[in-house]
Amino acid sequence: MIRLLNLIQNENMKVYRRLRTWILGVLLIVIVVMAATLSHVGYDDNDDWKTVAAESIEHNKKELENPDLPETFKMSMREEIALQQYALDHNMPPIQNTLWGGVQSAADLIQIVTLFTVIIAGDMVAGEFTWGTIKLLLIRPATRAKILFSKYAATLLFAAVLLLVLFISAMIVNGILYGFQNINLPYLKVSAEGSVQERSMLLHVLATYGFKLIQLIMVVKLAFMISTVFRSSSLAIGLSIFIMFAGQIITMLLMRYSWGKYFLFANTDLTQYLEGSPMAEGMTMGFSICVLLFYFLLFNVLSWEIFRRRDVAA
Repeated sequence: MIRLLNLIQNENMKVYRRLRTWILGVLLIVIVVMAATLSHVGYDDNDDWKTVAAESIEHNKKELENPDLPETFKMSMREEIALQQYALDHNMPPIQNTLWGGVQSAADLIQIVTLFTVIIAGDMVAGEFTWGTIKLLLIRPATRAKILFSKYAATLLFAAVLLLVLFISAMIVNGILYGFQNINLPYLKVSAEGSVQERSMLLHVLATYGFKLIQLIMVVKLAFMISTVFRSSSLAIGLSIFIMFAGQIITMLLMRYSWGKYFLFANTDLTQYLEGSPMAEGMTMGFSICVLLFYFLLFNVLSWEIFRRRDVAA
């Protein structure tokens, strides 16, 4: 165990001693600041939200009188009316008017974190062959399995650091822009009985981040596998980034077919279940988790077999 921890520490040193790593971290903070500032443009800190909420309630009540309106729409409108009325009664501004709205929106920037981590993951194994240091690495008493695991662990630790930077910088920047007075604002949700319940806003935001984190782990694992296949760092990074961005386009094309739901990128975004709108009929949270586990195990097996059989002398 101590030897494995030393290997992970060694891989972390390789990551953080490079200028590229620090540039990616600073760039992430700059992107967070720019995104928050652009979202704040046009924001007016006043009580207009109360007027908008009252008008929305009246509009939805009139819509409910329409007999041709589907029952699912009526149920959604009733929940919206209950939430807005509760917010008015307790003087709770909508989340988009507070720092929490900006922090939750920053969860979309996990795509940037994924991109930056892919750059590191694509270089983890292939870089050893590019620089010719793989022979020095393998003459150590540690097994190839431990060496491969230490590289993957270091990659995930780098992703965790970037996620922490993203969350903290989003909290600070949006707190400055919107103020910290609503930091204790609860998250409102309508229960099955129709009553409005107050829940932790922090846990709700972290759940959003957590669901998007699944996509990061799968894409990084894919990039890590590609890095073990190719000896060229540039090819491994380029191919990984291409698959990352092309995956969503391919998903939209494949969803026209019933078997498209088994495609990896059709299941990586678990927020579709948080919002209650799966990409295809028959897809559930359990189904997507099973598909993701299959791909995760497949990528692990391929990475291990390719790295184990790799002829270092070639």
